[in-house]
Amino acid sequence: MAESTKVIVVGGGYAGVVAANRLTQRDDVAVTLINPRPAFVERIRLHQLVTGSDDALVDYRRILAARVELVVDTATRIDAAGRRVTLASGGTLDYDYLIYAVGSGSADPSVPGAAEHAYPIATLEEAQRLRPVVDAAPTSAALTVVGGGSTGIETASELAEQGRKVTLVCGRVFGAYLHPHARRAVAERLTKLGVTVLEGPGATVTGVTRAAVLLADGRELPSAVTIWTAGFGVPDLAVRSGLSTDAMGRLRTDETLTSVDDVRVVAAGDSAAPSDLPVRMSCQSAMQLGPQAAETVLSRIDGKRPADFNVGLFGQCISLGRRAGVVQYAKKDDSVTRVYLLGGRPMAMLKEAVCKSTVWQLAHEARKPGSLNLWFKDRLRRKSLQVRAGESPVAARRS
Repeated sequence: MAESTKVIVVGGGYAGVVAANRLTQRDDVAVTLINPRPAFVERIRLHQLVTGSDDALVDYRRILAARVELVVDTATRIDAAGRRVTLASGGTLDYDYLIYAVGSGSADPSVPGAAEHAYPIATLEEAQRLRPVVDAAPTSAALTVVGGGSTGIETASELAEQGRKVTLVCGRVFGAYLHPHARRAVAERLTKLGVTVLEGPGATVTGVTRAAVLLADGRELPSAVTIWTAGFGVPDLAVRSGLSTDAMGRLRTDETLTSVDDVRVVAAGDSAAPSDLPVRMSCQSAMQLGPQAAETVLSRIDGKRPADFNVGLFGQCISLGRRAGVVQYAKKDDSVTRVYLLGGRPMAMLKEAVCKSTVWQLAHEARKPGSLNLWFKDRLRRKSLQVRAGESPVAARRS
């Protein structure tokens, strides 16, 4: 009997789980998933964990195929030449192929005092650390959320809905992803919730102290608790392993999601930088990149050329507390349109349905590997790559 092909998936987030499940299509592939936690983290619910409306955890038994071996540990180094992963516990695991899906987390803030006095919420542990701090703060205490993206908006909304006094410091632009029309509508909704929204050149944070947030225009905002949602970073595992990365530390790959250094290393999710033109960090793109990374591995096992990856996005769905939400539509290349929907309970229910459907998709792929093919197609990506390579826009369009 022929030996099984050993595939290790590093990272048990959205991309890693769906990739691991997809690999079980073949009986001759042995799949190991390495993850530092024994449960799956719904990152899109971490703001709910902070306010106590959800724990943001899902049992892996619900969403992971039975044939996937879960190793609860942290990968500290990838030896690509030796095809070996070193674990924090001191052990090692050998592989024939590896899928790099370590995801993303909070970026190290460069603002003086932010690392010491602000609370990030990009990971489970960060959100769990923040929750008792918020609970202990008096209802009248001033809370400051730094970052005007979707995480900042959702966190500020949840807190304000609970009667908290919240200031959202956005920097130059509030809701940068949103169309200007949607931006104004969402800002008005936040104001009705009681959130003070600060944006513009003067609303850039220049410092954080234990009790205040300092702004570029000289203002000093009292802040009993400062929550940091500005920016994401990726783990430095690829850098420490000597693999080629972009400036952010994402693994550099070609259009098949294969590492530019080693054909046996494939990347998926937030930690991938295909052709140095990565797609937006999001659950939406991770759910598409994961299965396609797995298909790349399966193609290489069969001795076939893998297909180029293809991802298309539809926009963003943002909760505005538990009783409202907004959907910003976009073209498949992620450029936003004028179309958006903002409302009360129906929009809140839609956002909740999106969160639940993501877990359902993971569970469905675990039961029926190969069934998840719900991604859209961005047919403009090839043109963008050609134009960047120096080909004329006209020739690129014809191609």
